[in-house]
Amino acid sequence: MSEPIKAPINEPTMEHTSTEIGDVGLPEDLARADLYGLIARLFHQAPDQELLDQIVASIPQGEEAQNTDAPLSKVWQSVAAAAKSHSAKEWQDEFDLNFISVGRPNVILNGSYYMAGHLNERPLVNIRNALAKFGLEAAEQITETEDHISALCEVMRYLIAGDDVEISNLTNQQIFFNDHIRPWYDELCDAIDAIPELLLYQPVAALTREFLAIEGQSFDML
Repeated sequence: MSEPIKAPINEPTMEHTSTEIGDVGLPEDLARADLYGLIARLFHQAPDQELLDQIVASIPQGEEAQNTDAPLSKVWQSVAAAAKSHSAKEWQDEFDLNFISVGRPNVILNGSYYMAGHLNERPLVNIRNALAKFGLEAAEQITETEDHISALCEVMRYLIAGDDVEISNLTNQQIFFNDHIRPWYDELCDAIDAIPELLLYQPVAALTREFLAIEGQSFDML
């Protein structure tokens, strides 16, 4: 990957009572926050054409393109290839078909389902308790529960780049990630990979899996 894409969710999934996500921090941490934001955006709603164009434009050219053998760079290139070759409508159709449903969707994006076997179970309560300690709550316009992958990635984005260092710090990142994301993200990615029709979101799942694996390895080294 070259310059990270800043793609905040059009309708933020989390609100804080006093502080916002800032731009102060080490470049590598801000890049992590941006990638969490992008993953949150892609699982919250299908990308519009502007975002797809930004993803395509992020692919390094010339000499920068020589350093693309890293696993994260490879999966990023797959996402960019999907963004380049498929329209926003195709992304929207795939998103609606597989993630949105009156009944049970083809793929459930909520952690409680993978950690407890059902929606709205104890893992959701635990997440809400953690968010309350951070002064975070779900935005009023959001219909998804707080254990949705988009909401959890937005929380991580805040814990990395938020202005309140008492909350946005490495310790809270590690605890929140290990408790509420790490136990189930692999199963989510497996569920996406198991559906052949998810041609566009399989690269997104690969990006999610690779990035979160790197996050886990980094936290283990603390």
